[in-house]
Amino acid sequence: MFFVLSKTAGFFALPSNLSISIGIVGLLLLCTRLTRLASWLVVTSVVLIAVAGFSPLSFVLLLPLEQRFPPWDASRGPPDGIVVLGGSILPDVSAARGVVKLDDAAERITATVELARRYPNARIIFSGGSAALMFDQLPEAPFAVKEFEALGVARDRITAEEQSRNTVENAVFSRLIANPKPGERWLLVTSAYHMPRAMAVFRAAGFPVEAYPVDWRTRGSVDLVRLSGSLSEGLARTDAAVHEWVGLVAYRLTDRSNELFPAP
Repeated sequence: MFFVLSKTAGFFALPSNLSISIGIVGLLLLCTRLTRLASWLVVTSVVLIAVAGFSPLSFVLLLPLEQRFPPWDASRGPPDGIVVLGGSILPDVSAARGVVKLDDAAERITATVELARRYPNARIIFSGGSAALMFDQLPEAPFAVKEFEALGVARDRITAEEQSRNTVENAVFSRLIANPKPGERWLLVTSAYHMPRAMAVFRAAGFPVEAYPVDWRTRGSVDLVRLSGSLSEGLARTDAAVHEWVGLVAYRLTDRSNELFPAP
């Protein structure tokens, strides 16, 4: 039930979906006596889309998330294992085309391969099932294993976790697979903007991991006054950031995490 509610609420929480929904309602109301309200809704929709897509808002929302956990410090020694979260592969396209199709979070895969080469004794868990709510979708994990092997990582080092549908389940199922021993060090590889929420639920699940953020979308504070180069890119960043902030609040309110905004 939580999964269904979270996916439904998450759809309308995204600024792009909310803005266009307001505009559609406004257009429908133009056919009624509520033309004044309809006009107001249409104008509001256009303004919201413009602000979310062109203004520095996306960078303002993303930057605190990406800055929360610094790059991993390798001086402490090699890790015993690596957990990499899904979200970097398009499984249905991969199956249809017969190749592994990576998306714009591909650095989750490439960074893990680099770590695997640097630390040949580290175990690797790829955690990624299907997050689809309305349509059947293949899990990511089998395709990730295929890509890891193609990039030179031995199959016997990789465990595919393909049941998880969200970050909470990533943490729970990965911990069961890893069964971390006292003193073991595990890295968590995911996009920098997703790291705060991921760390919150891994800690709540009793799986102590060290953040290894990748896939940055901002350059730093210089972006706080930067306009987006295109509407689609700005909306995508704003949607990603709002999704994380809403997720942090929702997970805390439902006791799926013990921290609202976790820190190192």
